[in-house]
Amino acid sequence: MLSTAKSTQGMATAPHYLASEAGLRVLREGGTAIEATIAMGACLAVVYPHMTAIGGDGFWLVSKDRDAPVAIDACGGAAEAATEDFYRSKGLSAVPWRGPLAANTVAGAVSGWGEALRLSHELGGRLPMARLVEDAAFHAENGFMVTVSQQVTTAEKLSGLADAPGFAPVYLVAGAAPAAGSRMRLPALARTLRRIGEEGAQGFYRGALARDISADLARIGAPVSADDLAAHRAQRRTPLSVGVRGAKLYNFPPPTQGLSSLMILALFDRLGVARPESFAHVHGLVEATKQAFLVRDAHVGDPGAMTRDPAEFLEASLLDTLAARIDRARALPWPQPASAGDTVWLGAIDRNGIAASYIQSIYFEYGSGCVLEDTGIVWQNRGASFAIGADANPVRRLAPGAKPFHTLNPALAQFEDGRTMVYGTMGGEGQPQTQAAVFSRYAMFGQDLQEAIAAPRWLLGKTWGEDSVSLKVESRFEPALIDALEAAGHHVEVMEAYSSVMGHAGAVVRDRQGLFQGATDPRSDGAALGF
Repeated sequence: MLSTAKSTQGMATAPHYLASEAGLRVLREGGTAIEATIAMGACLAVVYPHMTAIGGDGFWLVSKDRDAPVAIDACGGAAEAATEDFYRSKGLSAVPWRGPLAANTVAGAVSGWGEALRLSHELGGRLPMARLVEDAAFHAENGFMVTVSQQVTTAEKLSGLADAPGFAPVYLVAGAAPAAGSRMRLPALARTLRRIGEEGAQGFYRGALARDISADLARIGAPVSADDLAAHRAQRRTPLSVGVRGAKLYNFPPPTQGLSSLMILALFDRLGVARPESFAHVHGLVEATKQAFLVRDAHVGDPGAMTRDPAEFLEASLLDTLAARIDRARALPWPQPASAGDTVWLGAIDRNGIAASYIQSIYFEYGSGCVLEDTGIVWQNRGASFAIGADANPVRRLAPGAKPFHTLNPALAQFEDGRTMVYGTMGGEGQPQTQAAVFSRYAMFGQDLQEAIAAPRWLLGKTWGEDSVSLKVESRFEPALIDALEAAGHHVEVMEAYSSVMGHAGAVVRDRQGLFQGATDPRSDGAALGF
């Protein structure tokens, strides 16, 4: 079993060890945690292609010396051509999940790299973009070994991906999933990464590279145009925050579900649970999740269409009211409509106290499935989460420029004793639940950081690749606890040990003395590396 990594100069973690190595190299060269995280994000877009890509979105939380974090919103809006009438003209009453018509939003992740790098340089960073994409381009050119996760995911989702433009020639071998341990090269993506290094992040949206990307999109019939790319900008925003005993928690505002992550822990904190891994612990967090998800599904979506300030739901009086609704013995009837999602979380903290929590997503496995021919970019299908029709929730309704709802959300905590923690996970509906499991175990019950991530987890609803909305629990939980959950009215589904359905979590902590701890998920291919 993995043990908690410890170091004195800096720490980085990502769900693939090659990405962690890329981040560590940057830290060793004197780069900031932000620069290390950009390098890891770029690398993951190559070596973990089923989980993320440069054709997706990204969200950042960055703090320095325990100042209030800066949030960077790198979410692309819907294309100007992506109207309800456009889809109806195609004979569709909903946005499809795969294919060119699912590739209907601008990919914002690279703009987030650019804005994060500007922030890094404001904080004393010095490395250029060309250096930060170096590892990613090397692995794309020279090849990387296909993981078991990539092989299994590709095989499971093959029926929906095989016919997507450009997918088969790049990510299949003789029409089948590539074998785990085989070498995969991505030369077109390598060239694009090098161009991003040379032109900067803005080249993805304006300039020669942007023209090539828009030509690729037009060739497959996707709605996103050169004008859509040129109009996009990453934005600095104010994160949401809430206090719990001993710490202040930060997460990302809409269009992400960061509000849910904060609400779950704030509601659970009010229950006064004393013993970890108990019925009260798991049941309490599951029921807090239900209360948070009811708020999320009613109110969270495109910020421009929302009528309520999300901070209202973090006010103490409202949290007290919602916590009082939680039955400590019985499960609230469920399910409610669930949200899918696929993504990676990664993070780093450096010797100067800069902390970066970052999440990068293409929504489903391989996103839309579309691989752009000349640039090698896998394009997201995040816009498939938009609804069409007059009866759609206004905050989730398709409209040109609207931002789609995101399950992904990066987390950061600042403790009263001087610790700073960045943490997060992939996993759709499971992201706020896994954050709650990890944080409650580590921060509220004093568990070792690696043990808090490796311990058995649960999931209410669905995560990447799953459709059922039961309460999924890993088989490593005590049978008596599983029985108690069923007796309380939870619809329990027992999963295999260390199931990837539970997401790939990670965390880095820096204490008051400047010492580091890092952890990665044994369910992933990752590593926590420091020096």
